Amino acid sequence: MKVFLIAGELSGDRLGGALMEGLKELVPGVTFEGVGGPLMQAQGLQSLFPMDELSVMGIAEVLPKYRHLKRRMHQTAEAVLAAKPDVLITIDSPDFCLRVAKEVKAASNIRTVHYVAPSVWAWRPKRAAKMARVIDQVLALLPFEPPYMEAEGMRCDFVGHPVVAEPVASDDEVAAFRADHGIGDAPLLLVLPGSRRGEVGRLMPGFGEVVARLVAETPDLRVVLPAAAPVAGLVREKAAVWAVAPIILDPNGMPTDAALTAKRAAFRAADVALAASGTVSLELAANATPMVIAYDMSWLSWQIMSRAALIDTVTLVNLVSETRDIPEFLGPAFKPEDIAPAVLQVLKDPSAQVGPMNVTMQRIGRGAERPGLRAARAVLDGVRDRG
Repeated sequence: MKVFLIAGELSGDRLGGALMEGLKELVPGVTFEGVGGPLMQAQGLQSLFPMDELSVMGIAEVLPKYRHLKRRMHQTAEAVLAAKPDVLITIDSPDFCLRVAKEVKAASNIRTVHYVAPSVWAWRPKRAAKMARVIDQVLALLPFEPPYMEAEGMRCDFVGHPVVAEPVASDDEVAAFRADHGIGDAPLLLVLPGSRRGEVGRLMPGFGEVVARLVAETPDLRVVLPAAAPVAGLVREKAAVWAVAPIILDPNGMPTDAALTAKRAAFRAADVALAASGTVSLELAANATPMVIAYDMSWLSWQIMSRAALIDTVTLVNLVSETRDIPEFLGPAFKPEDIAPAVLQVLKDPSAQVGPMNVTMQRIGRGAERPGLRAARAVLDGVRDRG
């Protein structure tokens, strides 16, 4: 069996790696081609080009790179057609992936599966109908998503979120992490500014102001910042002017296992997190780490997205648990003078977030078969049904 996969960012790479592991377990001898990051490459993929070229978010941010991205779309579609896979699996990054799928479908009858249902419940509900023109099957991470996809004629399987299957640091690993970095019993703030260059560049100055305000109120506060490999240099550059030097976890030059172990320990060791919006809120919930979400974007991107929004929160823990206990500061609300008090309040009393985090984990698949294997079963079932 031959599978072509496309992922455009780190969260997609995580999904793709788990799916590939599941496919290898169910179909010995399966081969892979496509675009992916380190976790997919560890499962045997040779990426057509560096995945981080696709890690662009926001209308104003995409426009300067549009011509290059369009060339990559054509290159990828041509590679799919040349490979003639049994199935094309596109993972998140819909603006890129669905254009590739459209080009592939126009020239072939290759089965197409999209992993991560578009958040039509959040904004742009017509995307499902548009997607149905080029996608045969959808793999959904959230339990309430299948009806939206099925209403447009696509098969949709809820497979759970892979974060529930990822290991969590042990008490001994947490203790060792605190000891190795001289943290001791001091309160620890985890700062997560994202994995894309654009968002890191926008968020780091504001996050630095938040840190300065927090340290003024809590002088013994320590700060740890796990950096994504593609942006680690930028993170160091931006953090150099912070009032307090964070402990930066840079995975570059480290063995993959060691880098993941350090990141897991940081997540569980933290007393509170300040994070960009996105999948990271589920990672924090998996580690029972209370959080505050903050995200800024260009004026144009905010105007368009805020007017199109159908929901009042973007934080996945809030959405899945059907609560609003995770504070968030988005767009014009991204003000360090407001964010810092919210972080302090959560640090002092995180109890309101315990229940929503537990509910979220249960609803996205904790305790069930691991999501990567469920996703692999769904893909194979779809291929068999097609004959």
